[in-house]
Amino acid sequence: MFAGFDDRTIPVPTAAGRIRAWVGGDGPPVLLLHGYPQTRTMWHRVAPDLARRHTLVIPDLRGYGQSGAPEPDPGARLYSKREMAADQVAVMDALGFDRFAVVGHDRGGRVGHRMARDHRDRVTRLSVLDIVPTRTLFRGTDQAFATAYWHWFFLIQTGGLPERMIGADPGWFVREILTRWSADVTALDPRAVDEYIARFTPPVIAASCADYRAASGVDLEHDDADADAPLEVPLQVLWGAAGAMARLYDVLGTWRAMARHVGGHAIDGGHFPAEESPAATLAALTSFLG
Repeated sequence: MFAGFDDRTIPVPTAAGRIRAWVGGDGPPVLLLHGYPQTRTMWHRVAPDLARRHTLVIPDLRGYGQSGAPEPDPGARLYSKREMAADQVAVMDALGFDRFAVVGHDRGGRVGHRMARDHRDRVTRLSVLDIVPTRTLFRGTDQAFATAYWHWFFLIQTGGLPERMIGADPGWFVREILTRWSADVTALDPRAVDEYIARFTPPVIAASCADYRAASGVDLEHDDADADAPLEVPLQVLWGAAGAMARLYDVLGTWRAMARHVGGHAIDGGHFPAEESPAATLAALTSFLG
């Protein structure tokens, strides 16, 4: 699925220890960050064409796939988006890229958002897929959001509750999430789905819960601290026309409230545009990245 790409294990001087990534292509560097409950494989339909114009770095996030998964700490600070962004900046350092564009879907979009704030001298432009800011979601929580995004409140439970419940049948859980969030789950490549399930091991389940716990705690602290500082990098916002974000939010408007240079549009399908509508996603990214 990634013919022509190098499968790299990159040591990093952060708590992750190592990041696994596909590296390939030619041109200005672009960092592609995946979402939940997926791995770097989610980019398989857009990466080959995008690599004709860009050098792509396609990692597993800390705690996901084959990257390092430090044991979660009580406050989930090891899984803050600040920490996860630092992993990926270290990857780009190791590969010799001082400045680069970032494209992030779902959790990867939240890592990219924090990266564009904490490392604004490194990120040239940012594209986020099917998210609105974490702070916007939590500070405006209502019944509609809690119903559509029930997993946010399930995964943050402590005492091992979500880990044990998901661990009872992780394959069923991943398939159920993909089915609920897509407009048509059959649009996803079965090989990719099998990869997501195979990599959803007990350490990944624990790390992904910590990722969401961080979003409800330390990430909000960081977001509150710079809430009044607009994003300066050019920002593209893409979202699924049939997804929950489109139903519940003015997606573009929420980002325009916190960034100076924003554009974007809906794409046919649900929560997984790079897999459900790869041609439209590729066209949008190609135009934005230049």
